[in-house]
Parts: sequence; C-alpha cells; structure tokens
Amino acid sequence: MAITRLTDIITVFDSKWTYGDVKFGYDGEVNQDHDTQYPLMLVNPPESIIPAIYDGREEYSFEINFYNLYSQAAQDVVTLQKRWDNLQDLSNEWLDMVLKNYQDVTVEAYLNDESIEIERVKDTNNDKLVQIKLVFTMSAFTKCFRPVSNYPSDFADLAVWLRADSGVTFDIPTKRISAWADKSGQGNDVAQSNKPQQPLRYGYGGINDKEYIGFDTINDTFISNANSPIGTEFTIFEVSKIDSSSTSVFTYERAGISIDVGLNSIGQFETTVSDGIAVLTKRTGIDNTGGNHIGILKKSNKSINLEYYDSSNSILANETNSGFNHSTEFNANTFNVGNYNSEVSELIVYNRALSDAEIADVRGYLNLKYKIY
Repeated sequence: MAITRLTDIITVFDSKWTYGDVKFGYDGEVNQDHDTQYPLMLVNPPESIIPAIYDGREEYSFEINFYNLYSQAAQDVVTLQKRWDNLQDLSNEWLDMVLKNYQDVTVEAYLNDESIEIERVKDTNNDKLVQIKLVFTMSAFTKCFRPVSNYPSDFADLAVWLRADSGVTFDIPTKRISAWADKSGQGNDVAQSNKPQQPLRYGYGGINDKEYIGFDTINDTFISNANSPIGTEFTIFEVSKIDSSSTSVFTYERAGISIDVGLNSIGQFETTVSDGIAVLTKRTGIDNTGGNHIGILKKSNKSINLEYYDSSNSILANETNSGFNHSTEFNANTFNVGNYNSEVSELIVYNRALSDAEIADVRGYLNLKYKIY
C-alpha cells in the first residue's frame, strides 16, 4: 500500500499554486514580514484522524485561505465582489489541479464527498486583503497497519543499536548527555561521565529534522561500558553529518588492532580495519565534509566493503588483503562513538557480515527514516 504523508500532500498543494506565494502556517503569520507576493495561499496545519484502521487511511481536515490585495485605490478600478470572484476562480482552479494529480489509481488520496466549504472574508490581517476560506477533508493512505517494514532487530546478531531518538540520558538545561542506552537488547550501552566531554542532545533540527547527538569539541565522545562485542566479522551502519576532516563516528583500538569509520584527513569518508600489521582501507575518493549520509562498513574474511550514500552520491568499494589475519577479533577493549564537529543520528553494529539483501533492508529502513537519497 502506498505511503502518502502530510509532507507529500503539502508538496502537491504547493506545486499546483502557481499564481503567487504559498505558506504553510497560521493566519496570524500572513505577511508578517511585509514581503508577500500576492495572491497568497495559506495552508493551515490540518487536524487529522485515522477512522478506519484496517483501511490504513487518514482523514485530513484542511482549512486553506487565499488572499489578495484590495487597497483603497483599487476600489476605483474593480469592485470588491469582482476581486472575490477572481480569487475564488483561482482557488477552484488550484483545487481542480490538486484532484487531477490524485486521479491516477496508483495514488491513494481523494476528496471526501460534500466536505468542501467556501467562505468570503474581508479586511484581514496586516494588509487590506480579500480572503477566500476553503475547508475540506481529504483521505490519504498513510500506512497499511500490518508489520511489513524491516527493522534492524529483525536480523540476527544485532550487537549495538544507538538511536538519537531513544535511550538518551541528558541534563535538560545544558543538553549534556551522560549515557546512551543500547536498544539492541545486548546491553552495549555507551556513556561519558566527564561533563566537558559530554555531547549534546538536540530534539529536532538534524537529518530530516530528526533528533541528533551533537559533538562540538575535539574531546567529545562516548565510551562503551563494556568491551566491544565484535568478533572476526561484522557490519557497521552509521547515519551522520561530519563537518570536519579527521573525525570518526566509530572507533576501536587495542595494540594496533583497530576499526575506524569517519572522515580522513582530506575529508573523504573512509573505513579502516587493522589486524595490528596488515590494514584494509577504503575511501570514497571525493570530499564528503558536511554531507548528511549513510555509511556502511562490512568486514568479511580478508576483505572489507564500503558503502556510502548521500543526496547525490552512491559509492560502493571493496578492498582485499591476502595477508590480513582473519582470526583477529575486535573485542579486547571498549569502543568509542563520536568525535569533533559531527552530528550522529544512528549507529548499528552486527557481529557478522550481513548478506547484500540484509544490508539493503537495513539501509532501506535508515533511508525511509532519514530521507538521505
């Protein structure tokens, strides 16, 4: 079943109003900056209900206001009722174009019968304006209420699952985070007791306006409470934005045996695995500084695979070193999460090399959530 969220509907509303400005907001915000291009369409945030759970549809009750100027000088040229009629013509044409967009049977949204109301309003807000108010209910299919999505916990050997939207212990005034709980069920929590090194928790404004953990100084980092759970093979997913070179999202190190995922000294996304002597390294080959992205590292036998996705790049690369000691394990020390000048949204670690199909499913979950590409 199709997923049609409010943002998708508003995007259609916006694209079909070609006569002036569009605003998604409240009546009191009309022309508050005195820079509006009229005619203006203002879409008020709608009320919505889900009336039929098993149909998976949601009913949005929209109030949409259309405004045009009607100054004192205009009264010598055009009558008030004519200005209203013309504005109503535009609103009717706009609604027709919206409904035509949804007449394709593969797009599941429609106008509820007999739900539309039209009201004329005069002399409103910060200008001498005429206003048409259009009220209607639209049904859109948001999600089929059956478990059809894939989640990281659906796949075996999930060892670490850190989500910025869950399990964060922080001080509200300062936003400083002291602990971040692992949601994998394996208890691989991370923490930072030293306040100057504690990252900050933000409840919005991150990738796709989601929560994120902000690392704003060189020493900001989380340290795992227990040793790393990683054996000889593993898969690591991370969703972040890194604004500085030589910055890591995930690191492990013990006597030269190491894992590093982040940006290298020239700002390229790079993954490195070392057995203490032989090294497996792969990078994207382009500057990835400041990009919202999904990064993936898979270690299998004597090889690593790198995957990197952002809004304009999709990069896959691999490296094999026949001299790499495949019996090397990465569980003799703690692991670190985060570093200087970065925003981390999610980190997922599996204690095995996932199949290509499994990686695609986990990546699909992350992209559906964060809208990276």
